[in-house]
Amino acid sequence: MESKKSEDTVDGLKDMVIDESQDEEIVFDSMYPEVVVATETDAGVIEEIKYINFDGTLVQKKYARLYKYNPDFVGWIKIEDTDIDYPVMQSMYEEEYYIYRDYDKQSSSAGTLFVDTSSDIVMSDNILIYGHNMHTGKMFHDLLEYEDEEFYKNHKTFTFNTIHGDGTYQVIAAFRTRIYEVDYTGFKYYQFFDAANEEEFMDYVKNCVSMTPYTIENDVEYGDKLLTLSTCAYHTTNGRFVVVAKKIEE
Repeated sequence: MESKKSEDTVDGLKDMVIDESQDEEIVFDSMYPEVVVATETDAGVIEEIKYINFDGTLVQKKYARLYKYNPDFVGWIKIEDTDIDYPVMQSMYEEEYYIYRDYDKQSSSAGTLFVDTSSDIVMSDNILIYGHNMHTGKMFHDLLEYEDEEFYKNHKTFTFNTIHGDGTYQVIAAFRTRIYEVDYTGFKYYQFFDAANEEEFMDYVKNCVSMTPYTIENDVEYGDKLLTLSTCAYHTTNGRFVVVAKKIEE
């Protein structure tokens, strides 16, 4: 019953996304002004509403309803041919707030995908998103499909569109690991957000690539924006399965 409720909630959220191709009209309180952006095309200059200004936070028009309803909403992630098609949240006051809460902040065993509080979705070198590996196949369960090289070859990219802009990401690594003890001095993927220098950035990439059980050719460079997706795996105590991707399009 709870799983069905969770699915219905997500379906309702999808309906709240504004279809810009249909020029859907939205009405907000005058305290939230529209932001018009001019785009130059071969046919001339086109002016259109791109953002809604929520007290200084410019939110893409298509996500304005979702953000207004819950300003912890930061974006939407979708991987084709999987059940991963979900909103992503970030509570800056309690990192795991959504681990057992849905978008409506109601109790949910599936929780909601959420961003680590150390990640800045605009500025960070690496955005880290967590999600449950549900036995029902929901949330981040389908990340484990990336253990199969053939699946990777057919799903090299996915989208993570934020309130600020759209993004396409290219997978560069997929591997099993674990959460280690505090005094462990080896590689901990979950501690990397912003590189102090190029060496630190490339070390993170090299570690992730080396742990991937098949070869992924990549051209990651210092300055690229990374996205790391993490879910539980049960090969060991505190096991995790991780997919890392780099942003290739706005």
